[in-house]
Amino acid sequence: MRILILGAGKMGSFFVDLLSFDHETAVYDIDPRRLRFMYNTQRFTTMDEIDGFKPELVINAVTLKYTLDVFREVLPHLPEDCILSDISSVKTGFREFYESCGRRYVSTHPMFGPTFANLGALSNENAIIISEGDYMGRIFFKDLYSRLDLHICEYTFEEHDNTVAYSLSIPFVSTFVFAAVMKHQDAPGTTFKRHMRIAQGVLGEDDCLLREILFNPKTGGQVEKTRQELSALLDIIDKKDEEKLNLFLQRIRKNIR
Repeated sequence: MRILILGAGKMGSFFVDLLSFDHETAVYDIDPRRLRFMYNTQRFTTMDEIDGFKPELVINAVTLKYTLDVFREVLPHLPEDCILSDISSVKTGFREFYESCGRRYVSTHPMFGPTFANLGALSNENAIIISEGDYMGRIFFKDLYSRLDLHICEYTFEEHDNTVAYSLSIPFVSTFVFAAVMKHQDAPGTTFKRHMRIAQGVLGEDDCLLREILFNPKTGGQVEKTRQELSALLDIIDKKDEEKLNLFLQRIRKNIR
């Protein structure tokens, strides 16, 4: 299959490495410096170069802020039967875009970041495939992610954004709060060091990814729940209420079983 990857960032490069030995691939990026170390693939810096490649599948791996704009820009350079696909972490507005352009499409979300995950061992990682869209496109990505030994879930666009808001925004925000109030420790304990490693991993992610997760329209409601729990815990601490603390600990231990 002829596959065009849009964007030569971390995830774009990951997909080029993953696909280039089994498929005829090309990667497009407006910054030629990001293409310097791409191998076994064609490298494009202008949309006109895409015309002759005639991709059968496009994987849009640019930053969420520009994903739909780049789709609109590349559409005139694609064959009518080319399948559009994205790997965006937030899907708000994507279903409407796909349906309005009248193209075959498939939308997925690899639930791991190239900064934080071990890309050579992904058996403990997850991927979401949106249940709406082109059947053959979904089969392609299901096979691809299965070969990576990823755990695959299928959600609608709406279910996806709710899941991401819950599973990513809560740990991200908790990490931000930890990092915001922490100070240097000369003799940190084990728990502190574990939290520090998590914080370094999350904050090592690209700012664009962090922004995508936080600006998910579903995130605000999840963060509000966090604020409510912190408020309740602070009240317990201020009053030194042992009975309420015991009930609180019982409840949260039950949540993580």
